[in-house]
Amino acid sequence: MKVVAFNGSPRPQGNTFHSLKTVLEVLGEEGIEGEIVQLGGKRLAGCRACFKCYETRDGRCAQKDDEMNFFIEKALAANGILIGSPVYFSNVSTEVKAFIDRCGMVAKANGDMLRGKAGAAVISVRRAGATFAYSAVNFFFGISQMVIPCSSYWNVGIGMGPGDVLKDQEGVETFKTLGRNMARLLKQIFGRAI
Repeated sequence: MKVVAFNGSPRPQGNTFHSLKTVLEVLGEEGIEGEIVQLGGKRLAGCRACFKCYETRDGRCAQKDDEMNFFIEKALAANGILIGSPVYFSNVSTEVKAFIDRCGMVAKANGDMLRGKAGAAVISVRRAGATFAYSAVNFFFGISQMVIPCSSYWNVGIGMGPGDVLKDQEGVETFKTLGRNMARLLKQIFGRAI
């Protein structure tokens, strides 16, 4: 089994990275492979609402001038998806929003191709707005008919400078609990013994 973790922060080694890594470490302890894919900082256009994906139905976005189809392929190949985002003006980063809109449209055009996968939001925040970002990611998972594992609190870590999120003990424990719950869910969905 595999989980792909999309790092929606333009800081490849920032708090979002450390938050995702914390979840993936626990998944690794449970025998589930994980990979962090850098999404933030990439040049990704938003959805153009061209509806070409409904015409082609090939599991790909018609826009071919960025890396979105690579990210969609990563999502399709995984059993579980983590989307990590910093909070920008009380919501997800631009790159995360582009991923949600374009991958979501392609998924809908292709028979809800993400249906049945597990998906969880992993949010890093300096101060406020985390629940809006958390909700935006989970709305995507919900409309995609994915299964959302939860934790002992919302999957949010607090920190300012890169790595500061690791000082947020409640956040770290929340991410670890998410990892354990996601592992259990994946094993239930995909039939391995718990």
